[in-house]
Amino acid sequence: MPPEQLDILINFFKALADENRLRIVGTLANQEYSVEELAKLMQLKESIVSHHLAKLQKFNLVSICPKGNTHLYKLDSAALQTMGKEIFQVNRTPVLDNGESETWSKQVLKNFFEGDHSLENSTVRLKEIPASRKKRLVILKWLANQFHVGVNYPEREVNAILQNYHPDYATLRRDLIDNQLMQRSKSIYWRIAEI
Repeated sequence: MPPEQLDILINFFKALADENRLRIVGTLANQEYSVEELAKLMQLKESIVSHHLAKLQKFNLVSICPKGNTHLYKLDSAALQTMGKEIFQVNRTPVLDNGESETWSKQVLKNFFEGDHSLENSTVRLKEIPASRKKRLVILKWLANQFHVGVNYPEREVNAILQNYHPDYATLRRDLIDNQLMQRSKSIYWRIAEI
C-alpha cells in the first residue's frame, strides 16, 4: 500500500475513533439533523458538534442539505460503503513487512535471553517473562520450538525443559497452552505443528 493511501486509512480510522463522532454517525444514519438538534440530542455544545461534523465531512461521511436558513446533516451511506470497500480490499490492506517483523522478533529474543538463543545446544536463560503480550508471544514461540512436532511430552518433562530457561515453568507452560502453541490432554502435551 502506498504511503499516501496508508495515511488516508489511518486518518479515516482516527476520524471514527471518537465516541461522539460515532454517536453522530449512528444518529445521522436514521435521519437528517441540524447542528442545534444534534447538540440537544447528544447533550453537547453546538461548537463541539460542528467540530465533529467537520472531521466527518473531511472524509465525505456526512453531507449538508440546505433547508431555508438552516443546514441539515445526513450520513452519506454510499461514501461509507465505498470507503469500506477500498479499505478492506485484499490487495490494499497494509501488511507488515516480514523482514521488519523478523528483525524485531530477533531483537526481542536478544533482549530477553542471556546467551545466544540462535545456537543449538547453547546455554540460554530467559532473564524475565515479558509483560508485553506481543513480546511474550515472541518468547513463547521460541520456547515452543524447543519441543518436537509429533512427540508427546508428559507434564514433568515439559516442566523440566521449560525450567532450563526460566524458574517459573508453570506460567510458561500455561502461556504455551493459552496461546495455542501447545496442546494438552490430561497430563500429556504436544506442540502444534504450525508456529
